[in-house]
Amino acid sequence: MQPRKVVESPATLSGVRRLHIRSTASPASTSCLSKRPLSLRCVRALVKSLKPFYLLLLRLNVKNIFLQHSPKDLHLCIDIYDEFGIGGGASGVSGGLLHPYSPKVKPLWGAVECWQESLRLLSIAEAAVASKEFNLGSQEIAQISNGFIVRRRGILRPAVSLKNMNTLNDNAQNCLASCRIESIDRDTAQNLVPNLSVPFNSAFYMPGAVNVHPQRYLEALYLACEILLEDKSNSGVEGKELHFHKKCVNNLLELAEEYDAVIICLGARSAFLPELSGRLPLRTCRGIIAHLELPDHIREEYPEHGPSILSDAWLAVQGPRNIHIGSTWEWRSRNYSRDVPTEEASKALEELLPKASATYTSIQNWKFCGATAGLRAMPPLTSHGSLPLLGCIDDLAGENHACKFWLFTGLGSRGLLYHGWLGKLTAQAVLSCNEDVIPPELTAWKGTIK
Repeated sequence: MQPRKVVESPATLSGVRRLHIRSTASPASTSCLSKRPLSLRCVRALVKSLKPFYLLLLRLNVKNIFLQHSPKDLHLCIDIYDEFGIGGGASGVSGGLLHPYSPKVKPLWGAVECWQESLRLLSIAEAAVASKEFNLGSQEIAQISNGFIVRRRGILRPAVSLKNMNTLNDNAQNCLASCRIESIDRDTAQNLVPNLSVPFNSAFYMPGAVNVHPQRYLEALYLACEILLEDKSNSGVEGKELHFHKKCVNNLLELAEEYDAVIICLGARSAFLPELSGRLPLRTCRGIIAHLELPDHIREEYPEHGPSILSDAWLAVQGPRNIHIGSTWEWRSRNYSRDVPTEEASKALEELLPKASATYTSIQNWKFCGATAGLRAMPPLTSHGSLPLLGCIDDLAGENHACKFWLFTGLGSRGLLYHGWLGKLTAQAVLSCNEDVIPPELTAWKGTIK
């Protein structure tokens, strides 16, 4: 039996992935897949948000889960539709600071699982790039550059007030064993970053935290999926296909009759869909990141092994002469454009630079060289923190179709941390046709919908 092919359609909505799955396996091995052929389509919108590259990450991670764990005799054809290419839109825009803690260095909900899965995917991405035996085979996919995928220098957070210091110190006692938090004094902190302001002689250092380059990471994840597919083919596992189309498609419901499942991964644009408009508990927030570089005549570079910095403004170090600082917060904005006009960029720099220089005084010697922006999808605050919105939404999307609709949105500025583990849970839920696979904390929002 051959895998079913994708029928191309006109396009206005960006970023669609279709996973066509036809089962010839036994009922025990395929759960609900044995009852009917299952097709999964994952949709990502044109939204260009500050840190919502989890949208593409989810697609890549879910695809990786299907390729890794689908039964050998389950025919699987994966088509990815993305108008901008891998990481070409908002997916490639982020400071990339990755750690499992809140601003008060308290472990976030699901911190252990999310952190472990994020590190696992980073290792997979790096291993894919390191492989010398693989040929990309597609001119549409950007070549992996020679720059870093993940910069392992840690992250440093200076205490900015006495109250802040006491809170950070208390919470640091409960840090994860896999991502330690060290309380250090001014001298130790300034050995890591000269000219760092440490007003209360106390800073908190996370040596295991990392800075990810999202564009290269996304490209590497796609490369890893292609390598996995080739390995399966070489080992005699047939019926697995992967295709990338730099195109967009029409709206969701027009395709509902053809497929059995749809995952909506639209970020802030989820709330703009006609079926979901005004019904999701999301707030939108536009943010701007400023890119700074050190002028040629200044030799005092940022330390090669210096950590990135978290404070009122964060500093994501790209290299000794290149730093990103962020981010602004413009609530209720509906502007999802990645482009930042000159006036908007100037205003953002006026806001960000004083905050950054209050922590790292030498940043005043750096020059502005550009800015990027996007729209966050911020979920409501719960007793567990601000958690993403997941789950089956057939009752919201309409019930006059056989297709099941699933939602994955509201990751806010933590998509890099959440994408791996929650993407895996989403894939498992869709394959098993069982929403109970998803933790109830992530589906509780549906009880608030009227």
